[in-house]
Amino acid sequence: MPGKSTLIKAALWGGGISLLGTLPLGTLNIAAMQVSISEGIRQGIYFSLGVALVEVLYVRLSVVGISWIMKHAKLLRYMEWVAVLIVLALAFGSFWAAANPSQEKSFLLQSNLPNFLLGVSLSAINPMQIPFWFGWTTVLFSKNVLKDRPDYYNIYTIGIGLGTFLGLMVFVFGGSLLVKKLNAGQGTINFVLGCVFAVTAIFLIVKILTKKPLEQSIAEKGAELEKAEHSVDTR
Repeated sequence: MPGKSTLIKAALWGGGISLLGTLPLGTLNIAAMQVSISEGIRQGIYFSLGVALVEVLYVRLSVVGISWIMKHAKLLRYMEWVAVLIVLALAFGSFWAAANPSQEKSFLLQSNLPNFLLGVSLSAINPMQIPFWFGWTTVLFSKNVLKDRPDYYNIYTIGIGLGTFLGLMVFVFGGSLLVKKLNAGQGTINFVLGCVFAVTAIFLIVKILTKKPLEQSIAEKGAELEKAEHSVDTR
């Protein structure tokens, strides 16, 4: 039976990586900030919980469903482009809201979806999480931090979910605080958010066009992960 300290170590590693990975500006954390600014902190929290739930499911799939993911890698490739379209829609919607002072938020965030489900939806179309966690899971297996056991997988994914949620809270609470400090109008906020989304979309397009095909990256990460698991088992 694994000791509590080793399980806690796996949780802390997962949580720490997830927290730090959530902090760079991206689609989900900026969207969380926009929801918080437009609808309040509580709604930003609901949105963040939806994002964290999908992150946990993706991580769980990435460590136990390698073969399934490799067979459906082309689908994930298409999802990358869908994610780009969503980011462009967020950018357009933010600029549109900035040009129309009567609008409090972009049209995408005016959907009838509850913010929890909106977070689930936006997170679900972001397949970049899978190769990211493939890589880190491989490293943790090679360092003997993570083991091929359900209890390790459970505590590891719980830590990742908490890390993602805490990282998003920086934007949920930080966005509201920033608005109060700057005393900025809603139009200015929407314009700034539109610029961030536009830059993010350009970055994603360049990344998709210049990096290895997603299916190749996933296949390589899957092979590395299986090798790491095998090396740990034979120790």
